[in-house]
Amino acid sequence: MRNSIQILATKILSANQKQELVKAHFQVIEADFIKTETENFELTELNDNLIFTSQNAVRSFLKNPKQEELKSKNVFCVGLKTKILLSEAGFNVVAYTGYASDLAEIITLIYANESYTFFSGNLRKDTLPKALAEAGIKFNEIQVYKTSLTPHKIKETVDAILFFSPSGVESYLKENKIKKETCFCIGETTAEALGKITKNIVIANQPSIEDVIEDVIEEFK
Repeated sequence: MRNSIQILATKILSANQKQELVKAHFQVIEADFIKTETENFELTELNDNLIFTSQNAVRSFLKNPKQEELKSKNVFCVGLKTKILLSEAGFNVVAYTGYASDLAEIITLIYANESYTFFSGNLRKDTLPKALAEAGIKFNEIQVYKTSLTPHKIKETVDAILFFSPSGVESYLKENKIKKETCFCIGETTAEALGKITKNIVIANQPSIEDVIEDVIEEFK
């Protein structure tokens, strides 16, 4: 492997994640292209089940002192790491999937008679609420965090770009163009945000940062 392969991560990686790339002789540039902040919210008018589609929503929710009283409620979520956060906090996760569309399918097919409260961010996709509404399922939504774009101009020439969310893609494109770089995406929704711009896309088998990194190492072997 040539030593000069430059990888841009559109978020700051953990020390372990970065180490995997460095160990495989990549040069890594990192920058946070989005920022998330907790919002103030009230835990009122809650339905029988809780839905989370991101770790950010869980972290924000867990800061609310009233969350302790909700451990009798069942939880549905998207993402293994989201599930782990909830389980470690003492919540009973009934079902978790890799994508919101799969979770929507499980809920509408198997748990359609139940009611739900969906904890979300301001830039969330319509996938889940739309599916629940169309199936006539009772639900409400509480916004618990806010995502804002923090674009940067990247001056270096890179061989690959790692994207972890559609908003990360949007933020990157505000200041930069995609030319020949291989774009590694955490999931389908992120890849869709690049669909009209490049065909040079690799989608992780599982929507996790670790899987994206594995793909990069595999691709440039």
